[in-house]
Amino acid sequence: MNQKYKIILSGGGTGGHIYPAIAIANELKSRFPDAEFLFVGAEGRMEMEKVPQAGYDIKGLWISGIQRKLTLKNLAFPFKLISSIWNARKIVKSFKPDVAIGTGGFASGPLLYVAASKKIPSLIQEQNSYPGITNKLLSKKTQKICVAYDGLERFFPNEKIIKTGNPVRQDLLDIDSKTVEAKNFFNLKHGKYTLLVLGGSLGARRINELIESKLDFLDTQNIQIIWQCGKLYYQQYKIYNNTNNVQVYEFLNNMDFAYAAADIVISRAGAGSVSELCIVGKPVIFVPSPNVAEDHQTKNAMAVVNNDAAIIIKETDLNVDFENKFSQLIVSPEKQKELGTNIKKMALIHATTQIADEVEKLLRK
Repeated sequence: MNQKYKIILSGGGTGGHIYPAIAIANELKSRFPDAEFLFVGAEGRMEMEKVPQAGYDIKGLWISGIQRKLTLKNLAFPFKLISSIWNARKIVKSFKPDVAIGTGGFASGPLLYVAASKKIPSLIQEQNSYPGITNKLLSKKTQKICVAYDGLERFFPNEKIIKTGNPVRQDLLDIDSKTVEAKNFFNLKHGKYTLLVLGGSLGARRINELIESKLDFLDTQNIQIIWQCGKLYYQQYKIYNNTNNVQVYEFLNNMDFAYAAADIVISRAGAGSVSELCIVGKPVIFVPSPNVAEDHQTKNAMAVVNNDAAIIIKETDLNVDFENKFSQLIVSPEKQKELGTNIKKMALIHATTQIADEVEKLLRK
């Protein structure tokens, strides 16, 4: 007879927090089919849509982050924090979870704080090479901290750390066998270099501006482009769809095909993206977002670059460096192979099952 555990999870704000939480829930559900799951997210954020689409219930908290610049929005933060902790208490009291899991995002802090205060076993899945202040504070109360990078004992109690990597889509594990099918899926020309441009689910303004300004340059390089410009920018850039060997997408639902079709990738350096690209094993140019807490995307990217496994170009250097670095990469199959081989060495492909193992240990206790 299967134990009917109650498992509460929180992760949201971006796909990089949501999809790992869903992946962990799916793995636990396969182990405990009778378990009951509840997600906690931030009202108005994308988890309130994506989690129900994955088949799980979710409750929203009135919470957001602190803006790094001076703004009136910050005046509401103390009230939102008090409200979210109050409502998290009500949710936890009603649901009575056996374990709590946080994968990051605004709602993760209040939920894990409440769970820990009620002595509910809890686990943090820290995706970045440089954790935010919330997880640093929560680490004192939680039992387990699953990480994706070395060196996080600088921030967390060493005895709680387990290096697992970040959960990723399992359909990425065998993309090399899908190249022909993927190029046919996107109506791409075989034998021609394909550039995949990724800016995250919402999009990356500066990357989009770069690609728009370099379309003629890329055309002279005989490049075909799969350009995921994001939800916020699709209306602006869809005019380039099917022009100059360019395909523009708001969102890519078939990421395994997108990666399989690509020869070179330009991407942000969110933790989930970095973990996926390690598994994919293609040459990558990272353009980290400077607009994130603790500049953690640059730190994520540098953890790869320092292993001779990727190229980094800061946003401020794009106008000066992009054409030169891209041209050097495109004419050097040796460099492409070196980067692809080295980044694949960094892949941690069993992260989801290892994180679920740690959750199961907490449940068994």
